[in-house]
Order: sequence, then C-alpha cells, then structure tokens
Amino acid sequence: MFYVKLNDDGSVDRYPYTLTDLQRSVPNVSFPAVITDEVAAAFDVYPVTPAEQPTPDHTVNFSRTAVLQDGAWVEEWTSTPATAEEIAERTASESQSVRYQRNELLSESDWTQLTDSPLDADDKAAWALYRETLRMIPQQTGFPWNVNWPPTPGS
Repeated sequence: MFYVKLNDDGSVDRYPYTLTDLQRSVPNVSFPAVITDEVAAAFDVYPVTPAEQPTPDHTVNFSRTAVLQDGAWVEEWTSTPATAEEIAERTASESQSVRYQRNELLSESDWTQLTDSPLDADDKAAWALYRETLRMIPQQTGFPWNVNWPPTPGS
C-alpha cells in the first residue's frame, strides 16, 4: 500500500510514500508494530487508493501523483509525449533486450545443428528453419516493440 506525505500547507510533499519511509523520517519516534492510518495521519501521511497503471508505451512518459477527491486520496496518472531522444533511448534498450533473448534461444538450440545431434533429418531441418526465423527477428515490422517469436519445433 502506498501513502502520500503532505507538507504543512497540505500540498503533496512526496508520493508514493510508505510507512517504512515514515519510520525512517522520524527515527526518534517509537511506532507501534502495526501503524494505523490514524497514527500515520498524525504525521501528515495518508493512504492512497491506487489507480490502474496505464499500458506502457515507448512514445509516452507517465507520472503519477496523489490527488484529494471527495475527502480521500486517490492515485492519478498523467502522460506527456516522450522526446525524440527518450524514444531513441528506449528503442535501443528494447532492441538490445530482444536481441539478447533471441541470442539466448539461438545458443540453447546450437546442439540441434551439430553433426552428432540425435535428431533425424526432418527434425534437424525444422530446427534450422526455427533458427533462421530467430535470426530474422530484427527485420520484422514493429521490431523491437512487437516481436512474433517462432514456435519451438516439437512444441
């Protein structure tokens, strides 16, 4: 559960905030084993009802805050367009992640192409096609955000 920490004037000081944050911020206070909402409120800390997190999108920056609605604190998400630099950085990072996963799958299937592999010719050909499809992943439309992973032969 997250909380909001308020300033003396009632504005949001910090969100998200935890009860552990509260304990650390006032080390000279002996808190009960279970900190109730009433105890937290004495330190201007209030529970926040979470909102559903937006679907991740590499072209948008999401931020969240707590807002007071009808006497209760609720989470609110806002979005702003990502800059070209942020999009490029996220694309590079995701591309690296997808390529790493692809390389792991290729490495795990190396044994299928060895001359002493226990596979028959048809199975070996199916694995060769699988591996070639893995190698072509960076050429897919939508790479690196929408990747169609090939099914593992025999599954």
